[in-house]
Parts: sequence; structure tokens; C-alpha cells
Amino acid sequence: IAQNLAGPIRAYILAHKDAIQLWRTVMGPTRVFRARHVAPDSIRGSFGLTDTRNTTHGSDSVVSASREIAAFFPDFSEQRWYEEEEPQLRCGPVRYNPEGGIHFAAGTGGPGPT
Repeated sequence: IAQNLAGPIRAYILAHKDAIQLWRTVMGPTRVFRARHVAPDSIRGSFGLTDTRNTTHGSDSVVSASREIAAFFPDFSEQRWYEEEEPQLRCGPVRYNPEGGIHFAAGTGGPGPT
């Protein structure tokens, strides 16, 4: 984690059935030289400087993701999210509240305008 905190960061929890694989595809290969040749339009292919300064990080497994989510978001409950919040996000349009940095189902009385 210390390596990830060498500069300013934005940490996110991505929610999708295939979030890990999809995000890893968007990031591109870990090695910047390879990313520039194999996936030049990826984040690492476009912005990576070196293999240790490759601009982005993504968990490589569900176990790693759970551990990393707990480190960056200690108050987040994965179980509570799946039981209470995730089902609401499947009910229709979703809105984003930039002040709270969260998404919520429109019309559910979530934060921000509905």
C-alpha cells in the first residue's frame, strides 16, 4: 500500500460482476513498456512512467480487493452494501452525489437531487 501512496490518489470501489477483469483491461499490462506496445490506449500505455510508477492500481483477485477495500475504506461493509444498497441500484436510473462521492438509485430518497 505504501507504494500506492507515494503521491495524491483517488481510491474507488468498483461494483460489477466482472469489475476486476474489466478494470485490469482498462489499466493495461502492469509493465509500462509492454502496455505501450500491446495496449497503447490503456491507462498505463498512455500515462505510465515506469513499472513502479504506472499510474494506477487494481486488485488482482476478490480476496485482494476485500483486503484493499478494508485498508482504504475502513467503515465500508461489503455485506451491508450487498444486502442494502446494491439491490436499490438495480431498480432503475442511478444518480451521483459529488459531495458524498456516492451513487444512489434515483427516487429512493438518497442524498442530492432526485
